[in-house]
Amino acid sequence: MANSQPSASGWHRTPSGSSSKQGGIDPALKRSSVIWPDFVGAQAQAILAMDFIETVTLTGQRQYILAAIHHASRRIRILGTTAHPTHAWVTQAVRNFLMDLEDSGQLARMRLMIRDRDTKCPAMTDQILQSAGVTTVLTGVRVPGMNAVMERWGRTLRAELLDRTHIWNEAHLRRTLPTYERHYNQHRPHRAWAGAAPLRVLPARLEPHQIECLDIRRHDRLGGVLHEYRHAA
Repeated sequence: MANSQPSASGWHRTPSGSSSKQGGIDPALKRSSVIWPDFVGAQAQAILAMDFIETVTLTGQRQYILAAIHHASRRIRILGTTAHPTHAWVTQAVRNFLMDLEDSGQLARMRLMIRDRDTKCPAMTDQILQSAGVTTVLTGVRVPGMNAVMERWGRTLRAELLDRTHIWNEAHLRRTLPTYERHYNQHRPHRAWAGAAPLRVLPARLEPHQIECLDIRRHDRLGGVLHEYRHAA
């Protein structure tokens, strides 16, 4: 198929791809492209993701849990829970989150925040992130896969806590969530990290004769909903 290009005497036809070659660009079918999973994987150290997870307490009150996760480390931060996620509440939660990142020296490495198009997040949130050097990336309409890491954590939270615990009210949920956050970050093994946790590295490999001397103790959390295993010193 031929392309049309302007010339001094008007338009003339040129072989397909010749203009691209003259500009040093390969024809369209030969150009390299980066798909979304590859981009997210390559930039994981600089990517955060945020989302709301909904649950209902035994009193019938709907609660909205706001959480953020770091793609590379999988460290989760639960920013808060409320029955009324007003724009002012969300904005303050994001401000607090950025201050925590700055205090820990991690904010300078963050460049992108992935979130969906939930109207609970006001435009002010994106402006606050931008002022801290973090660009908001909105997921496509009905494309939850663009925020797959956060979506997967939401399912994990439901399977390991919300679906197994009778949450009485907002106060009960506020006491429960920090315990699960610590468990997830410090004890829960992650297959992506060969069994390590976001804030805990794997211990040194044991020799066969050391295995016989192991003394493993189980610690229950939240009334036995969560189990943590440690080697007694």
